[in-house]
Amino acid sequence: MNNKKTIINISGMHCNSCAVNIEYDLRKTKGVKSANVNYATEKAHIEYDPQGTNIEQIKKVVHKAGYKAMEADAMSAQGGSASGGEDMDKHEHEIFPQNKKMEHHEIHILRNRFLISLIFALPIIYMVMGEMIGLPIPELLEKFGTIMQLILATIVIAASFPIWTSGFKGLLRLRPNMDSLIFVGTAAAYFYSLAITISSWLNPTSMMPKLYFESAVFILVFISLGKYLEATTKGKTSEAIKKLMGLAPKTATVLREIQNPKPVSSEAERSQIPKNNQISAIGGSASGGQNSKFKNEYEEIEMPISEVEVGDIVLVKPGEKIPVDGQVIEGYSSVDEKAITGESIPVEKKVEDEVIGATINKTGVLKFKATKIGKDTMLAQIIKIVEDAMGSKAPIQLLADKVSLYFVPTVIVLAALAFIIWLIVGLGFAFALTIFVAVLIIACPCALGLATPTAVMMGSGLAAKHGILIKSADALEKAQKINEVIFDKTGTLTKGEPAVIDIVSMTEILNSKSEILNKSKIINSKFQILQIAASVEKNSEHPLAQAVVKKAKEKSIEFLNARDFEALPGKGVKAMVNESNILLGTRKLMSDNGIKTSKIEEKIRELEHQGKTTIILSIDQEIAGLISIADTLKEHSKEAVDTLHKMGIKVAIISGDNQRVADAIAKKLGIDEVYAEVLPADKAKIIKKIQSGKFRISDFGFRNSTTRRVVAMVGDGINDAPALAQADLGIALGSGTDVAVETGEIVLIKDDLRDVIIAIDVSKFTLRKIKQNLFWAFIYNIIGIPLAAGVLYPFIGLLLNPSIAALAMAFSSVSVVLNSLSMKFYNRNERGN
Repeated sequence: MNNKKTIINISGMHCNSCAVNIEYDLRKTKGVKSANVNYATEKAHIEYDPQGTNIEQIKKVVHKAGYKAMEADAMSAQGGSASGGEDMDKHEHEIFPQNKKMEHHEIHILRNRFLISLIFALPIIYMVMGEMIGLPIPELLEKFGTIMQLILATIVIAASFPIWTSGFKGLLRLRPNMDSLIFVGTAAAYFYSLAITISSWLNPTSMMPKLYFESAVFILVFISLGKYLEATTKGKTSEAIKKLMGLAPKTATVLREIQNPKPVSSEAERSQIPKNNQISAIGGSASGGQNSKFKNEYEEIEMPISEVEVGDIVLVKPGEKIPVDGQVIEGYSSVDEKAITGESIPVEKKVEDEVIGATINKTGVLKFKATKIGKDTMLAQIIKIVEDAMGSKAPIQLLADKVSLYFVPTVIVLAALAFIIWLIVGLGFAFALTIFVAVLIIACPCALGLATPTAVMMGSGLAAKHGILIKSADALEKAQKINEVIFDKTGTLTKGEPAVIDIVSMTEILNSKSEILNKSKIINSKFQILQIAASVEKNSEHPLAQAVVKKAKEKSIEFLNARDFEALPGKGVKAMVNESNILLGTRKLMSDNGIKTSKIEEKIRELEHQGKTTIILSIDQEIAGLISIADTLKEHSKEAVDTLHKMGIKVAIISGDNQRVADAIAKKLGIDEVYAEVLPADKAKIIKKIQSGKFRISDFGFRNSTTRRVVAMVGDGINDAPALAQADLGIALGSGTDVAVETGEIVLIKDDLRDVIIAIDVSKFTLRKIKQNLFWAFIYNIIGIPLAAGVLYPFIGLLLNPSIAALAMAFSSVSVVLNSLSMKFYNRNERGN
């Protein structure tokens, strides 16, 4: 049986140590093939064998670890729904809002917890600090101050009891987390103060030592504030995916055929009935033809988007959102696709064009046939890819995870050592306890856990905003290391379809009109050459013939009557036009018919040197002109190549086309490395040699390097699959509404090669933020823990108050998240090349 994948929402995680511990438990579970728990997204991405385990058993593992789990999604390894398409639609329309409600609910709880703690902490602050700043202390507080501190501190601890229970459970399971540090620190301060208080009641004559109720209270107040701010800012890092989820309209207007059509009463009414092919085109019955006695009628039905079916005819009026993917069958309009593709200019849509769900119809009325619904729509595919990327882990995060695994136990040991050392030094139990608590509280594994995933979430969301789908954090990390980009030629750098480039008459070639015009008055213009050629080629299905016909249609040229058409495989075609014998094709066709080509050889070689294929036109055994055809460059190919060069990245072409054509394209684009006449299966071998730096001069004649190259391959994802897989990074061009290109780690939704630059630049920007975050997380702990342990006390008398330590710890996590959030101000133009 195939493995299945599921996403589990996990609540109750308070630091990256929690995520690492859950991940460790899940990976040990029988039947679980892989588990990836992300603290920032609070999700576990799990692949499992349904014969070895199931969702309920997986959730039990999470519950046993002390956390809550709820299934968010379940899909097979092949991408199908684990429980059918209906459940997947339910996932889209119910689970996403439910997740949002859960997030708001959690933030609401954390806010209330902080406010309750603060309200009851304020009197303690007044009692402890009021006299220090000259505020009057009421007699009642002086008399019952200790008991009031005890009561208020107990209330604050009760408000933060989930932190205590989580920390205590972590210690019991020998899997301590950040809550364990808070629990041990605040419990030590609270119970020490409680013991002193009880002792003073039992022995009223003894002097009351310093109490630490306020330390426990301040710590919990600041921790509650930090968790509230962290949850709020952390939620903002997933704004990109939330915006995508909010794009889909809730309803659609569907045209449904009325089951009992009215009889046709008049000939005039009968003439208005669509013909068979028209009715069929819009999904109606094909039985009501021109002579039908009944008239098909359709009614507009507004329904929830989840009820739209493949094949339904959907009506979209100006200003409305297109509800699902489909193909236009009637109407003309422009559609704003910016939210999906990042394309700022509205795209014209006419019959047979594809439309994308969640885009906005701007001008005309469109009727289209629904082709993809639910999980198959482009929007759903994009959300799935972005969600997977946000939930994945970059290799750079492995270091943070390893540190988090041992971080809390190490901190507890360091705190105990510091306590013992200062106790031995002889500065007293209270002093040593202050050190002990401060070390426990200042340590923060949360910043380590948030450093990478928050930046990855922002980076992948930022890329999606530009129409770039980065499938994993690993792809992000690899993209910023790229030092060579190899482009497939056909369909990637070029449009992938032949087009007429030049029309050359014999008068141009020989510069002597009289010689030709005396023989034929029909070929004195390029217009006539194209007209004759298209009139003959309209009967051919050959791609070059179609290019000629297309050019004639663009010029609104009227076709002449051609008869006795005959296709000559490998040579060309022949026919009769206006009683003249027409030949159209290669040199071979001309020579076989006794026509000399010596006068045009120089021009043909010139055109072929430019990578063009040349068709020769002859009329009644005399050459009349030439038509050159070539694959044309995409609009932004040159700009993309130039920018990559400015970034210091080498650029190469790999193509199955002949060397002459590939060289011509390379020359136009300024590319100096060309791999031509390469079979699809051999493309991967060449990339492997380039990667190893062992590409010998004898192989292609221009490379002799021993430097390991980090290669990105850009292709259409179809016949480039082996090369995309072999490259360090595969970048695939999205095809129409199909963005789930399996062979590419990065998918470009728009057919714009400038997005290759944006993908690399966003990756570099993201990795820079990750490194900044990790630096801050590590340096904070490296400096903070020794400072809290009192290393500077013997020299300058500096001793860190546990309350200040709590405040520093709370804001260390928030600062990391805020640094990641600053990525929303990314501007490629401002960053330069």
